[in-house]
Amino acid sequence: MALVLHNSLTRAKEPFEPLRDKEVGIYICGVTVWDKSHIGHAKSAVNFDVIVRYLRHRGYEVKHVTNFTDVDDKIIAKANELGTDPLKLSRSLIDEYFLDMDALKVRRADVYPKASETIPEIIAMVRGLVDKGYAYESKGSVYFSVHKAKEYGRLSGQSLDQMHAGARIEIGEDKRDPMDFALWKAAKPGEVSWDSPWGKGRPGWHIECSAMCLKHIGKTVDIHGGGTDLVFPHHENEILQSEAYNEAPFVRYWMHNGLLTIDQEKMSKSLKNFFTVSEVLQSYPPEVVRFFFLNASYRAPLEYNEKSLDEAKQALERLQNTYNAVQESLESASGEQDAKDLCDKTWRQIEDRMDDDFSTREAIAVMFDSAREANRMLSEGKLSKQGVRDIADLFSEFNKLFDVLRTKITRAVAIPQDTEEPLPDPESLTGKALSDADVDQWVRYRGIARRRKDFDYSDAIRKKLAELGIDVQDAQDGAVWKRR
Repeated sequence: MALVLHNSLTRAKEPFEPLRDKEVGIYICGVTVWDKSHIGHAKSAVNFDVIVRYLRHRGYEVKHVTNFTDVDDKIIAKANELGTDPLKLSRSLIDEYFLDMDALKVRRADVYPKASETIPEIIAMVRGLVDKGYAYESKGSVYFSVHKAKEYGRLSGQSLDQMHAGARIEIGEDKRDPMDFALWKAAKPGEVSWDSPWGKGRPGWHIECSAMCLKHIGKTVDIHGGGTDLVFPHHENEILQSEAYNEAPFVRYWMHNGLLTIDQEKMSKSLKNFFTVSEVLQSYPPEVVRFFFLNASYRAPLEYNEKSLDEAKQALERLQNTYNAVQESLESASGEQDAKDLCDKTWRQIEDRMDDDFSTREAIAVMFDSAREANRMLSEGKLSKQGVRDIADLFSEFNKLFDVLRTKITRAVAIPQDTEEPLPDPESLTGKALSDADVDQWVRYRGIARRRKDFDYSDAIRKKLAELGIDVQDAQDGAVWKRR
């Protein structure tokens, strides 16, 4: 089956044909870093993480670009509130973003451009749009003239009249038309700014993505993604300015992920109805959070609540238990039955589901069907070692795409011979859902305490880990732990 995906522009599924055979340029609109990332941002990141993984699995050479908006009105306002520099604030929040996404096993993009680091390219594009007659300067700002462009509204499906009804001119703006949007904003006193042909200022929101796409991918992007809340005005305006400047089609396939909602309302920092990633990971392991997102269509809105996460946790435990049973049988299997047909059929079905617009929910359902069959075969005791290995390999291949399973029953942790590092309070372990890396770190702390002969501390760590279902055994050069 050929890979097909839903194109937001045509509102239909289409066969995927990149501009260059087996090469894919994918640009994802990232976060505006004026506060900590919330779990809604994580949904988008996880959705596109699996999409990129699957494209690479299908043999495409993927260049994945995700941007950061690191200077805008909200960032400046937040920085003023905190009494700090806006770019310093955004840098610290970008660092926190990476910690959150690493915890959720989101693989890093190839490039993470920032607005503040793309100023020359942005100015060049703005100047070009002015020279072509699509933009005009007014009181040190530059605006795109919407009426100069063609087919405005084709992505959102709105007419110019419909969009015009909601347009307005903000205080301090001097636009010719309420629909016109800022490409370059004249600096206000005390704001972060850069020199330009129109005076000191900073980029408008929309132009940064157009400039980054051109710089890192080219005039035409194979896949441009982001949340459905970005369709209008952000992505509509990107199309206008990019095609006016480049005189080439901007995007071949638009992909938009559904938003995370609370009580049927969009999760948003501005609405203050959000949970940060770090808050959620205090209660749920990253694998459960990933499974919660992926056990649904990426295009559909997803309601966030603890009941749904608890249900996701219970479902994932069934799959994890089967995987554990398979791994535990790798050495003890003594039958003659193989599992090649089951594994080959399962993998073909998973690929078929993923080829149909990255249908992760349906692919996961296939894996659950296979897990039930694997459990039956294990319980009968007829599987050969090769048969068990084939099933273990199937789980491993599935996990390369979805990353929702813990791949090791036991892990060894080496303990340094001598270190002066301070050790955290064991009480901070209470109620925390630990990733494998977190457990490694706490086992390491415990081992350091033992070397220092601080057995009260090491015993406290062992007790806390045991309460979380983690058993620790000391070894010659470190320790080994496993989850119950």
